[in-house]
Amino acid sequence: MSEQLTHFVDGKRAALDSTRTSPIFNPSTGRQSGEVLLASKADTERVIASSQAAFEQWSAFSPLKRARVLFKYKALLETHADELARLIAKEHGKVLSDARGELTRGLEVVEFACGMPHLQKGEHSLNVGPGIDSYSMMQPLGVCAGITPFNFPAMVPLWMFPIAIAAGNTFVLKPSEKDPSSTLRIAELFSEAGLPDGVLNVVNGDKEAVDTLLTDPRVQAVSFVGSTPIAEYVYATASAHGKRVQALGGAKNHMVIMPDADLDQAADALMGAAYGSAGERCMAISVAMPVGEKTAEALREKILSRLDELRVGESITDGPDHDMGPLVSRQHLEKVSGYIEQGINEGAELVRDGRRLDHGTDGFFIGGTLFDHVKPGMRIYDEEIFGPVLVIARAESFDAAVKMVNDHEFGNGTAIFTRDGDSARQYCERIQVGMVGVNVPIPVPMAFHSFGGWKRSLFGALHVHGADGVRFYTRMKTVTARWPSGLREATNQYTMPTL
Repeated sequence: MSEQLTHFVDGKRAALDSTRTSPIFNPSTGRQSGEVLLASKADTERVIASSQAAFEQWSAFSPLKRARVLFKYKALLETHADELARLIAKEHGKVLSDARGELTRGLEVVEFACGMPHLQKGEHSLNVGPGIDSYSMMQPLGVCAGITPFNFPAMVPLWMFPIAIAAGNTFVLKPSEKDPSSTLRIAELFSEAGLPDGVLNVVNGDKEAVDTLLTDPRVQAVSFVGSTPIAEYVYATASAHGKRVQALGGAKNHMVIMPDADLDQAADALMGAAYGSAGERCMAISVAMPVGEKTAEALREKILSRLDELRVGESITDGPDHDMGPLVSRQHLEKVSGYIEQGINEGAELVRDGRRLDHGTDGFFIGGTLFDHVKPGMRIYDEEIFGPVLVIARAESFDAAVKMVNDHEFGNGTAIFTRDGDSARQYCERIQVGMVGVNVPIPVPMAFHSFGGWKRSLFGALHVHGADGVRFYTRMKTVTARWPSGLREATNQYTMPTL
């Protein structure tokens, strides 16, 4: 019988009351490996109540005491890294080396959160007026919620709850129902590190659970990562219910390749950025934009030669890793295949068709796909495919490339490959995108900087982790204090106070 996954509430696995379930598959075989219980509204409210009850005790812990729990948690994550990577690979389909990389990027945020005693200090000004001091306090909000996607079941949750919890909040996490095992396990490890019961709860569910988190008055803040339509819904709904929101949406990330670029370096970077994790990354490069026909023709040939060597296969093997595993589900495989057919119908040149991959299993496999002569207005250019489909959109000039990137509705990440410092500097200044790489294909910031896009890639003012993450999960309070000496002045003041 396949495994049934429950929720994680008050420090232990718990079934709650709802008996609705959703299947979990092994993408490499196409066979069902388990199922997960889906919480009802009442179940979700019970989980929120648990986090609300835990807040008073946890927020009263000193920042240093909270940080010590984080240090123990970091050590446990490192000890169990191989176990967690295998859970990720089995349910998501990414290869083991990629799963380990995901966990490492999540661990970096745990390391950052360990410094919360310093990050949460606030500011102090002495003698802003005669005998008057001003200081600020960065205080926790209360119950926070995170709604996370299938493509990074460990990393994205670790971008959220460690900072929130280190700042004194409690947290309700709603992971993707497609691959929740690793998320449940990282919650258990936090409990093993000494986190009090109820500070981190995990509730599995669908729209019913999500809507409860977005509307319940006890939830003070909501973090979300997913598609743009859902991000916009999360932002509008939660904001209308008085919550602060950071909702990260979709992307269509361009890499501009200048004529002076090292084309071998650019082609190698494109292969990893476009086809790594089967393209199921919000920071994947899905548009290669060579400047000039000569650059485009040379780049196209280099990508084709590398596609011949792309190793596509099961996510967990007894031998060396493959380069790319399967997609997460059969439904997503059909969606990506539909985009490829759409691109053909719209007149783009299909240079390499990944649908012809013969893997010999029932897994959700598709090979690396390449289109050329793609233009704005085609769906394969305008929309996020979220699969191993790279499109070449040729630009006549640097200015034309900048305009095409800036005209796109998404502004998550972008990169430029060039040897020219002036081109790189202009690109960084002029481009309307939140994260920019110079000869770096996937410019995901380190944990002590903040992650987030522009335009319809982000709804909300604050980005994830880094300084913005600390600001998002804390509320500023400013105190102006005077301790007068001597006799009390016997005067009343009715005008606006000045110092």
